[in-house]
Amino acid sequence: MTKRKTSKKRKGSIDRSETFDEFLAKEGLLAETEDAAIKEIIADQIKVAMHDQHLSKSAMAARMKTSRRQLDRLLDPKTPSVTLATLRRAASAVGRNLRVELE
Repeated sequence: MTKRKTSKKRKGSIDRSETFDEFLAKEGLLAETEDAAIKEIIADQIKVAMHDQHLSKSAMAARMKTSRRQLDRLLDPKTPSVTLATLRRAASAVGRNLRVELE
């Protein structure tokens, strides 16, 4: 008589039928991943607006009434914590509005 192997799911294993969002949620990483993606998108939009207006980082920081170092943190996708007030000042500095909404 042969023993049948039973497959045990390990943490981090991939169920081929689940979506990537479902996998991230199961691993407890969905909110963190979404937050990082949103922050990166906003930072990229600010960079594009700065480029379109030929605005240097120093000039942008001056418009925001902040330091160049703080602006670098805002534009760095690896720096996760940025306040809404900072995002709002950055958007205003390039003539845009920041919109936050609940779904």
